[in-house]
Amino acid sequence: MKAVVMERLSRDAGRREEALNEYFAVAMPDMEEAQTKQLASMIPVVLPALYEKWVGMFLDKITETVPAEQLELLCDGSDESSASIVLVYIMFLESERMEKQIAQDLAEYGKAHSNDPDLGSVAADYIRAKMTQLGGQIKKQNE
Repeated sequence: MKAVVMERLSRDAGRREEALNEYFAVAMPDMEEAQTKQLASMIPVVLPALYEKWVGMFLDKITETVPAEQLELLCDGSDESSASIVLVYIMFLESERMEKQIAQDLAEYGKAHSNDPDLGSVAADYIRAKMTQLGGQIKKQNE
């Protein structure tokens, strides 16, 4: 399961953007497709440790809550099962608990990497600010 999710996040830039776009489409369904694609393309590849952490949290939760027989069915290697795993992961990420965890992890990452040459804190701050800005725009449009 871990390999399926990690492949969607980091296999290559195109696949990574596709996975991020899918996440934003689910997490912010009122956002236009062009906006989700733009946001996905702007997120830098500086957060592999966080992706690994979040996937680990997902695996802990799914093995804790889903019976082993059902997990075995999901891990049959078929395209349909892989798509189901990714969908469940996306749903996990949009949970209230994970939204808070992601915000906390990005804030901590920004603090810890404020002097890194790869501008990790700038990336983390940008992601948080852009998500907040786009969320506010969507709320205004729906009012």
